[in-house]
Amino acid sequence: MLSQFTSKEDKQTLKKFFTVPEDVYPVGRLDYDSEGLLLLTNDKQLNYRLLHPSFAHEREYWVQVEGDINESAIQNLESGVTISIDGKGYQTKTCKAGKFSASPILPKRDPPIRFRKNIPTSWIWIKLHEGKNRQVRKMTAQVGFPTLRLVRYRIERITIDKLKPGEMIAMDRESIYGKLFEKKM
Repeated sequence: MLSQFTSKEDKQTLKKFFTVPEDVYPVGRLDYDSEGLLLLTNDKQLNYRLLHPSFAHEREYWVQVEGDINESAIQNLESGVTISIDGKGYQTKTCKAGKFSASPILPKRDPPIRFRKNIPTSWIWIKLHEGKNRQVRKMTAQVGFPTLRLVRYRIERITIDKLKPGEMIAMDRESIYGKLFEKKM
């Protein structure tokens, strides 16, 4: 679904699944084919602090890629790669990345990713402090391992742990600001 409440396209939106006050909007977006943590708020200060690049909050993505990703590709991701943003080359900032030793435990995807019997897949995690349009997908493609499944697992200390797909929890301002903006121990 689209991570918004309205659409001129014939695609499902958040409105089909959630009833929230009219002044509540998603903070940031997930691509139509991506899944995971999405924050909804009517707090303009929270929206600003999460979207403005100067705050550089950490986001963690779990990514299933096509092929058996190697250490060289992981190092390239961490060093930053050149991707296209609005038709111009953009050098991504350094990040942290690694390969899962086993597939992370996640709910089945609906619809499932494409499956090719003779092409292996692998799972990696990427921790970024920036969020350009389709950045993770562009980064993995740039190092030769296209993204098949993309899950935003975490924003700072807020995770999707214990949440089922489509489940929403309410957090008070104190809790959410504490998890997002207090220094990590």
